Amino acid sequence: METNKTALVLGATGGIGGAIAGALLRHGWKVRGMARDAAAAHKQNQQIEWVKGDAMRRADVVEHARGVSVIVHAVNPPNYANWDKLVLPMIDNTIAAAQVAGGARILLPGTIYNFDPARTPVIDASTPQQPCSRKGAIRVELERRLEQAAPEVPSLILRAGDFFGPGTRASWFAQAMVTPGKPVHRITELTRDGGHSWAYLPDLAETAARLLDESEKLQPFERVQFEGYYDQSGTGLVEAISRVVGRKVATRHFPWWLMALLSPFRGFPREAAEIAPYWRYPVRLDNRRLTELIGPEPRTGLDAAVRTTLVHLGCLQESAVNALSVA
Repeated sequence: METNKTALVLGATGGIGGAIAGALLRHGWKVRGMARDAAAAHKQNQQIEWVKGDAMRRADVVEHARGVSVIVHAVNPPNYANWDKLVLPMIDNTIAAAQVAGGARILLPGTIYNFDPARTPVIDASTPQQPCSRKGAIRVELERRLEQAAPEVPSLILRAGDFFGPGTRASWFAQAMVTPGKPVHRITELTRDGGHSWAYLPDLAETAARLLDESEKLQPFERVQFEGYYDQSGTGLVEAISRVVGRKVATRHFPWWLMALLSPFRGFPREAAEIAPYWRYPVRLDNRRLTELIGPEPRTGLDAAVRTTLVHLGCLQESAVNALSVA
């Protein structure tokens, strides 16, 4: 185990960063969170040591990384925008900070954008990275820079599918499948072709904490895959929402065709059209290396995970949840 259990979390005010910060706290880590508005962040979570800083300013990251053994790099450009201008400078700043900190390990939440879903139905640590999108090419270069920095700067890439769970408002589940703040009257189906990988955020965060607790087992550059919930039929999550709500809910298809039509006008349609293949082709994550390191993957039951997600999104009242649990 790490003798110095102090972590700097970049993106601690976001969904994945906040979840990992919470899991680390539960595992006995001291967590330092960097935020542009540290005072506001402190009001939301007083267990974290908040410091003011911007991941795009190297001096901020270097200063706040002093004395830590882990840097969680959970920052992404908001609204899927400006990846080409922001993603690589931010990881370069984190690598520089880890070097100054004496070789702190970098934990990076990984994506499936590094791969061509039409040619890679199963992803493991050795799967060739052949991106078919701009975002994918940037993620490949990001991981290459981490690999190049090892072993001086060790790193752990924890790859997962699409997020759902508490704190994941910037997700396809929250932004497309249901409407936050409103009861579920209709569900938008993102795929019917099946084979989509989902990650329940609390399980993923717990996995990250367990991996960091087993740091002596990790290679200087380690890629592990989080299997999560593999929706083989493509309708499993939709059916789970109906079960949790307690009735059959009407569905509609997400208009991928419209995103392709509008993609020349840039903005969200172009971003959505670019990642459409990841909803068209089945992709599963092989977690064998992960289970070698920590044993069975943390796994919350699907209905319980969906229920918690809907409550946190304001789509299901807790009184309704209690009634369902009693029934």
